Amino acid sequence: MTADSALVLFSGGQDSTVCLAWALQRFARVETVGFQYGQRHAVELAVRLPIREKMAALNDDWKARLGHDYLLSLDALGEISDSALTRDSAIEIAANGLPTTFVPGRNLLFLGYAAALGYRRGAFDLVGGMCETDYSGYPDCRDATIKAMARALTLGLDRPIAIHTPLMGFDKAATFAFALELGGKSFLDLVVEETHSCYLGDRSHRHEWGYGCGACPACQLRGQGFAKFTAGLELKSDESRTH
Repeated sequence: MTADSALVLFSGGQDSTVCLAWALQRFARVETVGFQYGQRHAVELAVRLPIREKMAALNDDWKARLGHDYLLSLDALGEISDSALTRDSAIEIAANGLPTTFVPGRNLLFLGYAAALGYRRGAFDLVGGMCETDYSGYPDCRDATIKAMARALTLGLDRPIAIHTPLMGFDKAATFAFALELGGKSFLDLVVEETHSCYLGDRSHRHEWGYGCGACPACQLRGQGFAKFTAGLELKSDESRTH
């Protein structure tokens, strides 16, 4: 790989898929990495490769730039975590004020492993879908956390490590709009139809915003965001007709 290479933390969810498109627009070579950590919604891992293939089919430049994919096993994280994402337990707000879906250290480990892989591959630009605007309250999604992690990785690897978070200031409505901006309606349709973000791993219920149980926090955020996004499109359409 070259200095103009990036490694995208790619889960198969809405946010990481949009981040993959963002990276493909900006870097000459883009590889992806996913993580198996005993998550309840492991179906997200099953949609990763089909999404990559369909994105490559949408855009010849994306196809030329898209490189290898890696799937790393972090089973120990699931074993030590007492989280609703790794246990069959209720999704609710815990006594500490955080959702029970919080997996302590998850993003920190993901970034550490991604940096180690990127070091081997010559890719020192990491791309992740972390966001502190429209998220579940996870402290490892905050901009300050990501900047501190980039600094620690730069020191620990003795190489400049950049962590790009294109969605950091976006809500879910803005993420849908960004998908439309990056790849047009065909890419937006792919994000809706193919990605998976439901915490319960439900692919049996199809909503206008995609597949999911419709009740978990991830589905609620996605549904509310899509409604806000489509309302914005309708407003713009009405305004264009009146001018």
